[in-house]
Amino acid sequence: MELILQQMPIVINSLNVGFLQTLRLFFVTLIGAIPLGLVVAFGSMSRFKPLSVLTRVIVWIVRGSPLMIQLLIIYYFPGLVLHNPIWGGGESGRFLAAAVAFIINYACYFSEIYRGGIQSIPVGQIEAGQVLGMTKVQIFWRVKLLQVVKAIVPPMSNEIITLVKDTSLARIIALQEIIWAGQSFMKGSQGISGAIWPMFFTGVYYLACNGILTLLLGRVEKKLNYYQ
Repeated sequence: MELILQQMPIVINSLNVGFLQTLRLFFVTLIGAIPLGLVVAFGSMSRFKPLSVLTRVIVWIVRGSPLMIQLLIIYYFPGLVLHNPIWGGGESGRFLAAAVAFIINYACYFSEIYRGGIQSIPVGQIEAGQVLGMTKVQIFWRVKLLQVVKAIVPPMSNEIITLVKDTSLARIIALQEIIWAGQSFMKGSQGISGAIWPMFFTGVYYLACNGILTLLLGRVEKKLNYYQ
């Protein structure tokens, strides 16, 4: 017990650094995937058949394959196959590759949520807007948008909470996020080796983060229940 108390400041400092990297990846993914997902959704619903088919095939491939494989391909493929290591070296290169992989992956998941929300709006409301002389853009912003937001918040909340946990997959390309930091003390780091207890502390970080997100997203969902 005394040894653990001596090691505690070293471990906590390392986990804090790893958790900041986890949060960076989380927020960068959201900032990129939320708008990109909407673009992908419009592509999959396009009346231009080649575009809609291509978009849906891409979404099917991304959603149907493990994120871990996508991380490995995006990070290693340019250097090993194309002989053009576009990501460079070091932590910044690994972070950039991980961010690209996560944004593409979650944009495809978000696109299906967007598509379901948009297509759930009754056709009668769209026709009513057309009768009033509204354009398609006006119908989307004035009639559809708030209803779509209300419909997509619950499934989006689930994906956002899942994203927090999925960031741990980035360690497959040696990104030094919180799980990587905790696991390093099992292998040997900063004079500490064979210690498994730091891994339990990483769980506390995830639980705290997801708890805060659950409360915030729950409040958003309640505020959008003005139709009830």
